[in-house]
This record gives sequence, C-alpha cells and structure tokens, in this order.
Amino acid sequence: MATLVTTDAPDQVRTAVRFPMRLSLMIHTGTGEMEATTENISANGILFTGPHLPAVDDRIEFTITMPANVMGTPEDLSIQCTGRVVRHQSHDGETQAAAIIDEYLLRV
Repeated sequence: MATLVTTDAPDQVRTAVRFPMRLSLMIHTGTGEMEATTENISANGILFTGPHLPAVDDRIEFTITMPANVMGTPEDLSIQCTGRVVRHQSHDGETQAAAIIDEYLLRV
C-alpha cells in the first residue's frame, strides 16, 4: 500500500515538531548520490549531515526507513521523499543541511 502526500511548508519557517533521530540514508541529486545521516526529522523536513552535502536550492530525493519499534507497526515503514535543500549550517564543527520535504510516499 502506498499513500502520496504533498506539503505546503514555507521555506524557512519551522511548522512541525522535530524528532531527534539518527538514520542512514542515501540522498539522490541531479549530479549523483551521497551518503547522509539524519539529525532530526519532521513531517515537513529533515536536518542531515554527511561527507558531501547537496547545494542550497538543489532538488533531492531520498528514502527513510522508519523502524517498526519506533513507529509502533508490525513492519518497518519506508518513506520516499522529494524535496529541496533550503540552508546549510554549522553545529559543533559539523556542516549540516536542512531540506524541506515537498512530497512523500508512504510504503508499508
């Protein structure tokens, strides 16, 4: 089963609760793939780090696998996301990228 959801999140306004969660993911851009790790996740976006980060305004695609024990479901939940990077920031000497999720598809 799949459910497509679109968001109308403003570019720089945090409108949803953020959950601290470190998950590995692969970011896909128009120029290739890069490994990343989430710092936090909300319904509207993610904050992530990695050895290489997409540029601000880059369109990105990624899939997050949410563990069943976190979601309270019998199986892991995959969320395919499409979005765009809105900013870079530095925290504790590490560069992070923030992305807004424009559209996501839930897969059970």
